[in-house]
Formats: sequence, structure tokens, C-alpha cells
Amino acid sequence: MLEKTRAIVLNQIKYTDSGIIARLYTRKFGRQSFLIKGMRNKKAGKHNIQFQPMFILDLEMNYKSNREMQILKEFSVSFTPYNIHSNIKKSCVAIFLGEVLTSVLKEESPHEEMFDFIEESIIYFDGCKEGFANFHIAFLAGLSSYLGFEPGIRMNSSDSYFDMTNGTFVPLPPVHGNYANAEISSLLAEFFIVSYDSISNISLTGALRNEVLDTLVRYYSLHLPGPKRIKSLEVLKDVFS
Repeated sequence: MLEKTRAIVLNQIKYTDSGIIARLYTRKFGRQSFLIKGMRNKKAGKHNIQFQPMFILDLEMNYKSNREMQILKEFSVSFTPYNIHSNIKKSCVAIFLGEVLTSVLKEESPHEEMFDFIEESIIYFDGCKEGFANFHIAFLAGLSSYLGFEPGIRMNSSDSYFDMTNGTFVPLPPVHGNYANAEISSLLAEFFIVSYDSISNISLTGALRNEVLDTLVRYYSLHLPGPKRIKSLEVLKDVFS
């Protein structure tokens, strides 16, 4: 069936000498894979650029629910993240987020509100000229609510520890051991309620930023099977350390 939908590029992998497999998150059909032949030859080079992480596309596709890889009929660019891909720090964030999203988004599970959150986040991030070092942390914190494991808000300053198993802030370290120390827990409590416009107000050293990020990735790993091996994590940590 011929369908139209908007899609966010997550990543692409090489397939044969001239083709690619592009993984996209679509608004109507969730995460989908597309086999695109001839995309890596010289004539199609300009189109290949448009299948880099965080490009937003308008698709026309021959959709079949039982097909492992969908057939792309036509596409056009809805939003070009020019500033993301012209800035080395931002492009590292884009690769990292594309890898995380590939691992946590389910195939054929549409979630229009989550798609809109991701789309709006990309457009905001592309427009940031400065003060974006905490963006990827705020994004993961916000995304957790759409994935179904957003923690409860810390109601009392005495709740010093973030219990990652139960997604709550508690006054004493839980016996199961899956918790963050008081300093990281306090920072996470801020990130779970902060808006993008205020993320630069959370002052972090490079080491603290990496520790908060490691804790969030661990939190994701406890609730979802995918994020245990994020290859781009160490590169991202080096960039913002």
C-alpha cells in the first residue's frame, strides 16, 4: 500500500558496494528499515548526505507490515540539520542519539507524541549557537517519559538518592545497589524537570557531565534491553569532557 509519512533518520549502514540500509523513525509506522540501492555511487552522493542522522524527511513508501525492509518510492527533505552536521560536537551528539534511538525505538510501534518530541528537539538543537553541552542529557531525560519509565519528581531535598530500579528519589541508598550517589542524584532531579531553554543553567564539569550521562545510560539499560552497548558513547564523552 502506498503511504506517506514523515521520518527521522537514525543511521545508515553499508549494503553492497553501492547500496545502504537506512533506519528511520516514521511518524505513522514507528522504526523502519529501508534498502536503498545505488545510494553510494557518485551520482547519488548528494542524496546519501540526506540519510545522515537527524535529517527529517517526507517519505512516500510501499508499506507492508510483514516486510523486513520497506521500499522507498520517493522522498524529500522536510528539515536539514545544517548546523548539526557543520559542528563537530553537535554531529557527535547526533550520531550518539541516532544510535540510542535505534536501540530503544520499537519496530512497527508508532507513537506520534514521541515522534513530535524528537522532531522538535532536533530543530531546537540545530538552532542552538551556544550552551548546548547538556542537550543530550536533557534529551534522554525527556525521552524517558515517552518510553514509559520517567521517574517521579523529587518532592523533598532529603530524598538524596535516585533509585534507578524503581525510578524514584529516596532518602536512603536502596539495598539492590542500582542507585546514583547524592551529587549525581541532585543533578538528575534537575534534568528530569528542566526545559531546553534552561539547560545551560545547570553548571557541570566535564567529569560530572560524563558521570550523569553514564548514570542515565545505565538507567535506560535497566528498563530496556538495547542501550547496553552504545559504541559512540565514549567518543561523545571525550568531546564534552
